[in-house]
Order: sequence, then C-alpha cells, then structure tokens
Amino acid sequence: MRVLHQDVKSGVLRVRLETPSDLWRVARLIQPRDRVGASTTRRDPEAPADTPSAQRERRRVWLTVQAEQIEFHGFSRHVRVTGPIVEGPFDQGRHHTLELQEGDELSIQKSEFTPSDRALIDEGVHHRGDQRIVVASVDWGESTIVRVRDRSIEPVAEVNRSISGKRYREGTGPKDRKAYVAELLGLLQRELPEAQALIIAGPGFLKEELSRDLLERVPAAKSKLRVYPTAESGGAGLQELFRSGRASEVLSESVAVQEADLVEQLVTALGGGKRAAIGPREVREAEEQGAIETLLVHESFLRDPELQGMLDAVRAGRGRLFVVRDDGEAGRRLVALGRIGALLRFDFVPSQPRRRGG
Repeated sequence: MRVLHQDVKSGVLRVRLETPSDLWRVARLIQPRDRVGASTTRRDPEAPADTPSAQRERRRVWLTVQAEQIEFHGFSRHVRVTGPIVEGPFDQGRHHTLELQEGDELSIQKSEFTPSDRALIDEGVHHRGDQRIVVASVDWGESTIVRVRDRSIEPVAEVNRSISGKRYREGTGPKDRKAYVAELLGLLQRELPEAQALIIAGPGFLKEELSRDLLERVPAAKSKLRVYPTAESGGAGLQELFRSGRASEVLSESVAVQEADLVEQLVTALGGGKRAAIGPREVREAEEQGAIETLLVHESFLRDPELQGMLDAVRAGRGRLFVVRDDGEAGRRLVALGRIGALLRFDFVPSQPRRRGG
C-alpha cells in the first residue's frame, strides 16, 4: 500500500492498492459512513432522454460514495463499496458500487482514524510488494499446493487420489504413482515462473522425488527450491510447516505465516512461563505495567471502542500490534483464547486466576 496523501485535519487519506493483501486491509479499514472515492464508470445521464438506459455509454468519472456495505472477495481479488453518491459530476444521492482492485487509487475520509486504522495502514506501508511463494505439502494420495502472498494464502490445488498398491509393487501401483508424480510436477512447473520461491514439504520420500524430477525438467529452479520434512501432508502439513519456523528464511516476510508463528508463540508461552497474557482483562493489566511486546488482536475484536485506548498505549510504548485474520487456523486458536493476547517483555502474573476465553 502506498500512501499518496494524508490530511490529518480533514481526515482524508489517499492510497494506491499495490497487492492482493492491500485489498484485505482496505476492506477492514473502510467502515460504514466513511466517504470513499475512486475512479469508476457510470452511464451517461446527458444522453438524449429517449435513449434506453442499457444503450447509454458509460463514462469514467471520479465518484465519492458514503459507504453502507463493504464486501471483500479474496478469490476474485476485489473489494466492493456500495452507498449513495455524495460527490461527483452527476447522480448525487443515487446508489453506486465502487469496484476496487490491485493498482487502483482511492480516497477515504473518516471522522477519525483510530489506532486500529493506523495499524492496518502501517502494516500495508511496511509490506509493500507481495512475494509469491509456492508451498506444496505432499505425500502419496494427499497433497496440497498453495501460493503464499503476504496476508493471503491462495489455493492452487488439492490432489487427493487413491494410489492402489502404494505399499506394494504388485498390480497398478507403479502406474498410479507415476501418474500422481506427473500431475504434481505439472502443477509445480506451471507455478514456477511467477514464484520467488518454491517449497516442497512432506513426511515421506515423495518430496525428494518431486524435487529431483523438477530439477531434471527445469535446472534453473535450483535457486528457488527448498525441501523440508513435516510429520503430515495436505492442509495439516502446511499448518505444521508455518508454525514450526523451519522455512522461516523463505517465509519470514509473509504476514500469513508470521500470524501462525505468533499465535504458536503465544500458546507456547502460556504453557511454559509467565510471558503471555490472554483475554481483555489480562492484556489490559499487562499493558498498564508496560509489559507488552507484541499484541495479537483478532479482526472481529479490532473495532471494539474499549480497545482503542489500549491500542494507542501499546503503540506509544513501542509495542507491535498484529491483526489476526478470522479465516484461518491462527484466528480460530486466538478466538479460543479470548480474541486478544500478548507476548510480553517480562514475567507477568494476572491479578485473578486465568481461565480460557479471557
């Protein structure tokens, strides 16, 4: 996300959306009643009165709407903002939908930019330019391939097959295995040109076989390719890899992977020491003691009015604020802990006995 202009007095922010993850951020940044402006198209009202609406040419104009509904469509990579037109060359008062995509510029005017708003903006500015990292979690019969891009984990393929004779060489086993490897290789080779890195992980020897065969096909892939062991394959293997930190040298810039790692650190700290706080009450006590190093907030809790002062205090104390998405395992784990948690700089003992859920 690139900030093009910001006027604190008028509450106007103008940004350019540079990555798919910026779409996720702006969908959380825009709230009902905010004024949102962007370049869009609308049918020309100056056409002759007898011209049917469907035949009127569409003109490109800059329109500002007062947001009533905000929709994030991650798979098709766009954000829809719907509301009445409040600024524009025509049709003021009538409803319009702005379709926001990568590369678009938009303005957002709010009565106030809250600490949670500033956290989303800061994250977008810091993480400009998503790296595309392809991760394959593979084993015979169950494999998952995804693209990791900053905030987003985009599915590429689920390859689940019944491999007859996978433990024995009789029957159709060798033929099944050969077809399975060929299918996975085709998918990986297709993703390779646009990927900055390719990770193959899994519990058995299939990952090594795929790595070897891929390098025979594309020797130049050697600089991109990494192979890591995991105990599981498929989606469970992906989560294991993200939490374990084994691929941190490749995935360290991915916010989605940092999210899994930070929640894992929180759970580990809860089980082994006193450098963690969970739930609103404990976290507030830790903040009052200046103990918070990293504050994890589930996105469903981000707009809570009682939370904003604490967010400001954490930022003022040079603590990191990290927003955890609601559509992944890390989000589900944080909800179970009370939707908010903190990794601390020093030991902390809550004033009341701890209970799950905050």
